[in-house]
Amino acid sequence: MSSQFHINYNGFLYKEDEQVFTINNRGFKYGDALFESIRVVDGKPCYLEDHFMRLKKGMAVLKMHSANISFNDLKGQIIKLIEKNHIRRGGRVRLTVFRSGDGLYTPENEGKSYVIEANPYPDNNYTLNENGLSIDVYNDLRRHRNILSQIKTTNNIPHVLAGIYKKENDLDDCIILNDQGRIVEALSSNIFLYKNNNLYTPSLDEGCMDGIMRKQVLRIAKEMNINVFEGMLNGSMLLQADEMFLTNAIKGIQWVVSYRQKRYFNKATKEILSHLNQSVLA
Repeated sequence: MSSQFHINYNGFLYKEDEQVFTINNRGFKYGDALFESIRVVDGKPCYLEDHFMRLKKGMAVLKMHSANISFNDLKGQIIKLIEKNHIRRGGRVRLTVFRSGDGLYTPENEGKSYVIEANPYPDNNYTLNENGLSIDVYNDLRRHRNILSQIKTTNNIPHVLAGIYKKENDLDDCIILNDQGRIVEALSSNIFLYKNNNLYTPSLDEGCMDGIMRKQVLRIAKEMNINVFEGMLNGSMLLQADEMFLTNAIKGIQWVVSYRQKRYFNKATKEILSHLNQSVLA
């Protein structure tokens, strides 16, 4: 049975179950690709400019010259695909850009290709998880602090292994550490601690993802007159905090109820989420 949804591959529409790649795809062979996950609210993509800025930064890091990628054109194509797939409320878009053409590790040309996917999402607005997350630290592999840590490449085996660890240990998420043993982020989210009107999160220098929702939460916290501290987080701070929550562009804000024997509340988390929903698409 054919899929009812379509994808956009280099400006052309295909049904999402049609074959569009060959074995020579560099994203498959070498992870030579970047992606952005974009939330849709009321049928409209959120924070597109922030996503494009991060994508441009990533393309520059990977030396993907963007001459044949028009971001204004991509914006129009994303909106058209959302409409084509009849997403009028909540949705999720994935934009993947990969280097195309021949070559082994060394590319032989500067071609780029892209794929846009758009699918419905069960919630329209950002909603808080009813049951808090139970999390622990993943210690087997550390995240190295370098320029690649701030961009979203398709080459992320350490987080895949952390996801397997999460599943094997019946956890909802895992805390990732950097090469100095300090807290960096969760599996696919930035991490925040709250105590006494103070909000703490790892700085980008610590190796965390330059998250789209991270940026929104930092902005909202300042508007709410919450003191914001970007810096180093360690294990003792997890035990001292009153609240912990995770953020990403798709799920928004998720509150954590437990880290090992430590328990957390979510009063401030709910207030920040309320401000987020008021500001989205404003």
